[in-house]
Amino acid sequence: MSIVIRDVREHELDSVLALNNNAGLAILPMDAHRLRQFYEQAEYFRVAERDGNLAGFLIGFGSRSCHDSSNFAWFKQNLDSDFFYIDRIVVASRRRGGGVGRAFYADAQSYAELRFPQMTCEVFLDHGADAALLFHGSFGFREVGQNTMPQVEVRASMLTKELCSYSWVNDTYGGRLPDVPWARGRQLPAQAQRPTGT
Repeated sequence: MSIVIRDVREHELDSVLALNNNAGLAILPMDAHRLRQFYEQAEYFRVAERDGNLAGFLIGFGSRSCHDSSNFAWFKQNLDSDFFYIDRIVVASRRRGGGVGRAFYADAQSYAELRFPQMTCEVFLDHGADAALLFHGSFGFREVGQNTMPQVEVRASMLTKELCSYSWVNDTYGGRLPDVPWARGRQLPAQAQRPTGT
């Protein structure tokens, strides 16, 4: 009953979309076009597999990304250093409470702390947020403000977490990480199709 976290595969996008749109009020719905944008642009887009079945997904962007979320823009305006932004995490309802969310956050932090001094995310406050706030607080996130998303009028608690390993990694490797599998970033579909030497 192990949890496997890995990069999403293109043929899984329909399943990811169904998971997202069945997640309830804590996650904004999206359409196939928006999901395709995430697939083509997100710096981090991983799924969880448990017992051979898709159990959830997490999508993240670095602060230098061209991402059009109003919450991402809030962090860019209000933070004075680079950050890794968790746009959304969804765990299948039958898998909630089984460690999938914790596995995702451990994996996302392992990725982010090599590249960014802090992680960011938001929790929607208008639909019973206590469990989500407690979950994030147990991982060391703290509220740095609130934002009301203009397009949907949803109020969000804006959370950050300092990544204490970043300074050492940056001082030691200066942005040139060793070429080891666990430290590599996601190869975006556009990069995979680009001919070598261009």
